[in-house]
Amino acid sequence: MEPKKIKDTRVVQTDQVLINDLNNYHTLFGGVLMKKMDACATLSARRHSRVKECVTASTDSVNFIEPIRQSDSVCIESFVTHTGKSSMEIFCKVIAEDLDTGNRRLAATAFLTFVALDENKKPVEVAKVIPESEEERYLFETGKERAKISKLKRQQNIELISKLSLQKPWD
Repeated sequence: MEPKKIKDTRVVQTDQVLINDLNNYHTLFGGVLMKKMDACATLSARRHSRVKECVTASTDSVNFIEPIRQSDSVCIESFVTHTGKSSMEIFCKVIAEDLDTGNRRLAATAFLTFVALDENKKPVEVAKVIPESEEERYLFETGKERAKISKLKRQQNIELISKLSLQKPWD
């Protein structure tokens, strides 16, 4: 399978912040932003894998850096930074722009892992990625370490799940 350029997986979505999306601090709900990032990352995963179904396997980290207000637009940029056999690490960068002043600031970052599935819901192999820009090279080069950490977290989660009860708490 031929490797693909990271830039070919890039998706940019810009949206306005609506009043219904605000919390009691008059800033964008974190969960609303996470939903927007997942939707954007899904498109990057599909653009890379060219399959009909890519599922979110994990949200490895979300860093909320600056609040996003109603006077802002929110621009989410996502692209594949690293791949495994059937998994893709997607980086999301969120830039808030004050629509009155034009001031732009980094508002959040996230790493999500997706798995490409075939028509039988089985994982399918994905191509490697080729970084070109300095930003892409940095994220690609640090991807192996994030993959190791994710693998360890998955193993820890398997152990955790094995210890959890399904009984109702009032039984």
